[in-house]
Amino acid sequence: MLKIPKCMSTQHPDNVNTPFFSENSELGGEDEIQEAYYAFSHLGCDEQMWDCEGKEVDNYVVKKLLTRHEHFFDRNKLGKDLFLTPRVPNPNIEKAEAKILLETLESIPRSFDATKSFYGDDIPPIIEIILPMTQSAKCIDRIYRYYSDFIVGKQNHEVRPHDIKIADWIGEFKPETINVIPLFEDLENMLNSQDIVWNYLQDKDVEYQRVFLARSDPAMNYGIISAVLLNKMALQRLNILSEKIGVTIYPIVGVGSAPFRGNLRPENVKNVLEEYPNTHTFTIQSAFKYDNPPNQVQQAIKEIEEKQTKPPQQIEEIKYLKIIEKYSKEYQNQILELAPIINILAKYIPSRRKRKLHIGLFGYSRNLNGNNLPRAITFTSALYSIGLPPELLGLNVLDEKDLQDIRQVYINFDKDIQDSILYYNPETPYTPKQLVQTISKLNKKYEIDYHHKKQTDLILDALKHEKNGNLIEPILEAANIRKFLG
Repeated sequence: MLKIPKCMSTQHPDNVNTPFFSENSELGGEDEIQEAYYAFSHLGCDEQMWDCEGKEVDNYVVKKLLTRHEHFFDRNKLGKDLFLTPRVPNPNIEKAEAKILLETLESIPRSFDATKSFYGDDIPPIIEIILPMTQSAKCIDRIYRYYSDFIVGKQNHEVRPHDIKIADWIGEFKPETINVIPLFEDLENMLNSQDIVWNYLQDKDVEYQRVFLARSDPAMNYGIISAVLLNKMALQRLNILSEKIGVTIYPIVGVGSAPFRGNLRPENVKNVLEEYPNTHTFTIQSAFKYDNPPNQVQQAIKEIEEKQTKPPQQIEEIKYLKIIEKYSKEYQNQILELAPIINILAKYIPSRRKRKLHIGLFGYSRNLNGNNLPRAITFTSALYSIGLPPELLGLNVLDEKDLQDIRQVYINFDKDIQDSILYYNPETPYTPKQLVQTISKLNKKYEIDYHHKKQTDLILDALKHEKNGNLIEPILEAANIRKFLG
């Protein structure tokens, strides 16, 4: 049985601090090679997501890892012990980067040749790729078919009429097939994920299927409560599908360090594992890796690696879909109100990767009444920076019965709110009026971090007096206190 990784190191730029192996605060291509090695060798991750979106594609990642760290990879085999998993652009949505998908697929047989030369066996180093913003079974199947039919399949064609075959000329193309991991990021497709996966698997004889559920974009789209509930519903539905068709489904949940984006921090691992009991793989994002002491990071990753998956929670979906509808509408209305200040702050949130991030759900078309908004990390950072944690938005519309129902399935609801309200500034002028009374009640129950408040005071003062040049330093200081950028 092939090992299915549990800790997927990613390139999400939510870190405040620069990793020791990089001289630049913005990590570039060569830094990311070193990052992959560091995640494998020092932190204990067993998978590295390789983001192929919005940057120059490095199709020699496997070769560089093997040649630069020969001793380590001689003892830890790529494709058997450790895994490199590219995330490719979605051609249906990211038209300008669509051909990067083909470049990435073309590089897979060459990476196979590199490891065959290194190890002397036929174990492919790359066996899966991730398709973001998945909307249909056809989207997944096109990639699966293109690889097997047009990349591997061409080896059986003659170079010219009555000439040798391409395989005789260039060599065989392996692996013969790859797995495609759909990444679901919006409400409609998360709730339809089981049907999309079922349709995709209809004509395939597979041992297993990995499915990736976003956590950040649903929070940004519909609020933190909706994001958690949508993940749990999708996990429940995928589990039912797995039992129905007899194919093991291994869920991946994309959690970040901010409570709004998942609250996966070294000191909070146990709670997150309890929140998503049947999730097999968790993402280890940049803040987790670089804004915490390495020994704590290593121990937390070990805890995830040793975790045993359990059955998913049972959720009465009709009840919770009604809560999502009511809550997300209020949340979105408040985001509309806050959009101007979010966009002002977004310009001063520092970049941590030398590339344009993939455009995302609330990014590529997140235009609410003419208001464009930044990507999830910048969005989250902007709201924390004005002393208004996004976890608090929309709570005012929930009555006691709603909250009671939410607590039954969102196990860490109170803990996540407690962790976020630490960074609320009671003096922020940006709190929506309808939220004031709700937050006032929470203030009496939970503590506020006054070191963080001091930094957001400086940010609010700079905004008030239009001294935007004074924003960057307190934004970073506040993020340092939180141990995540956004």
